[in-house]
Amino acid sequence: MLSQLTEKPLASWRGKDRHEGRILDTLTVIFRSGGCSWNRCRMCGYRHERYQDLAGAELAERIIRQVRWVKENFSDDDYQLVKVFTSGSFFDPLEVPPIARDAVAEAFRGKVLIVETRPEYVEADGVREFREGIDTGMHAVPLTIAMGLETTDDLIREKCIDKGFTYADFLRATETAHAAGAGVKAYLLMKPPFLTEREARDDMIRSIRDLAPSVESISMNLCTVQSRTELERLWREHAYRPPYLWSVLDVLIQSPVHVLCDPVGGGQMRGPHNCGACDGPIVKGITDYSLNNDAGLLRALAEMECGCKEEWEFVLEQEEPYCMPLTR
Repeated sequence: MLSQLTEKPLASWRGKDRHEGRILDTLTVIFRSGGCSWNRCRMCGYRHERYQDLAGAELAERIIRQVRWVKENFSDDDYQLVKVFTSGSFFDPLEVPPIARDAVAEAFRGKVLIVETRPEYVEADGVREFREGIDTGMHAVPLTIAMGLETTDDLIREKCIDKGFTYADFLRATETAHAAGAGVKAYLLMKPPFLTEREARDDMIRSIRDLAPSVESISMNLCTVQSRTELERLWREHAYRPPYLWSVLDVLIQSPVHVLCDPVGGGQMRGPHNCGACDGPIVKGITDYSLNNDAGLLRALAEMECGCKEEWEFVLEQEEPYCMPLTR
């Protein structure tokens, strides 16, 4: 039973997403929660978006109020897919108490859900119970577990991101999710700190090829500089530059599978960018590709002429590890 009081989530919006080969109307919700238990990733600003010193029944009640707000402000008929995010892990009981998780299942029963979590919280019983709570038989796979793997390279994940788990941990969680009847979506992170442009591009190409046989969906997040993070400090010291959009195109073109990519902050200094003159059409093209899977569009964009392409090619060739970025 949902609370009668309401409280606005951190963010919520409607859009469209490609899921299992279909374009669906989507509702994305970011719930304020008890906060990520790991709370150490160098680029993540969500650590600041949490309830302070709330636990147990009070924390559950505050999350349930947000669920109620969503139900009152979005019509069920306007979306088929719900993407649920929190400050860290949906299946962490200290961050999202089980009673609040049950409220989410009750509210969105009959929809397709994608929920994000760290792999250590993927347990068969919890995943199966939540899947059964939303399943009405309308969808073959009503639940997808999304995990921020970031890269298949353990050294990069540990030293550049400080993620706190291994690729083997992710694969074990994937097996558990599949056994419980859920699909798996992997989030990759293009260009965490301390990598050259070439290293970042090659890491994404390699990671996508590694992951393709194991998961149903791959989404590549392009690293952005969020406030009050270690990454922001590096960026202010000219020790970090977000990825070039040319590199993003290169990765997507070489991918053996369709990779989703939403270039958040594209064209801005804190986000993935080129020179400014060519950013707009490339950002739009990447967004369109995520929906329509038109590889020809990517190739056309990659052949577009702009003076900054030579700069990017020079950076790929000349930028060396353990040095400052060559460009801003």
